[in-house]
Amino acid sequence: MIVGVPKEIKVAERRVGLKPPSVRELVSHGQDVIIESGAGSGIGAADTDYEAAGGTIVPLAADVFADADMVMKVKEPQAQERAMLRKDQILFTYLHLAPDPEQTKDLVASGAICIAYETVTDNNGGLPLLAPMSQVAGRLSVQAGATALESVHGGSGILLGGIAGVAPAKVVVIGGGVVGENAIDVALGMGADVTVLDNDVDVLGRLGRHFGPALTTIYSTATALDEEVTAADLVIGAVLVKGARAPKLVTAEMVPRMRPGSVLVDVAIDQGGCFETSHATTHTEPTYVVDETVHYCVANMPGAVPKTSTAALNTVTLPRALAIADKGVHQALADDPHLRNGLNVCGGLITDKAVASELGYAYVEPMEALASL
Repeated sequence: MIVGVPKEIKVAERRVGLKPPSVRELVSHGQDVIIESGAGSGIGAADTDYEAAGGTIVPLAADVFADADMVMKVKEPQAQERAMLRKDQILFTYLHLAPDPEQTKDLVASGAICIAYETVTDNNGGLPLLAPMSQVAGRLSVQAGATALESVHGGSGILLGGIAGVAPAKVVVIGGGVVGENAIDVALGMGADVTVLDNDVDVLGRLGRHFGPALTTIYSTATALDEEVTAADLVIGAVLVKGARAPKLVTAEMVPRMRPGSVLVDVAIDQGGCFETSHATTHTEPTYVVDETVHYCVANMPGAVPKTSTAALNTVTLPRALAIADKGVHQALADDPHLRNGLNVCGGLITDKAVASELGYAYVEPMEALASL
């Protein structure tokens, strides 16, 4: 199989689909790997590093898409990349289709086999290919929020952890999953006053036992959300519904009642955002203000730390990529129901129930779609 790695073209995205050691591993399995020139520059990997690992450098993304049997990326394909996809070609990357009807339409039209990192599952009910980036995003969310609270960035001028004799900032984390837990860890470590809301008492219990009395845990209701959000200096939206749009938990009516200069960080923005006033931003223009509240809604937060993020991502994507390359996509998906859960689009058919429901497509069972190719 020819595995292709184009350079990421989303604004300020510096991650790359494969590191040189991952290329070496694929080559050792008898696969061919082609890499667009400069694809690894954001992580300090030169073309010569990829060549030393056994890869072949090609000058343009068009060369990658033309020759590769499987394209490995990080972010969802942009419009010009989607136009280069072809029937039966495998696309293995983050997709986040539920809030993105245009991307979905293009992938359906392409006839490609599109496997989304974020919907691959594991035996514990987790999302192992999403988890590393959720860890990074959760930790970055506090850093970004602390910076946005500075008055020079439009915030209220509060130091997150306070100092002796001065109260710290009040941080509210909505959602106690992987993003939320990592955000809590960093916020408590910086000395903030931290509260988490979740509608799963088992999650709240686990977090309470892990962090102890330093963390306030509250069962999430409409009333509790309203009270906590409007009293917060920093709110981190960390909710996730696998494959579906994020629920809008912070309403537009709440935002004017928040403290002037408070900050909302929407880590769920890839799935449409969990604040009604959210819209996606970029690392070059990360924030905007609504009703005196700073919004940070960068849709590829882990791209700010590409070396860490790429290393973490490759750790979990490489074994699945090897399975697809070694066995072929049909056998790999037949053998592994968790990898099969990553199949979102196949030969013009939608094979993820949440995406089909959100965007009004008919759902087709993954193996049925593969059999139709």
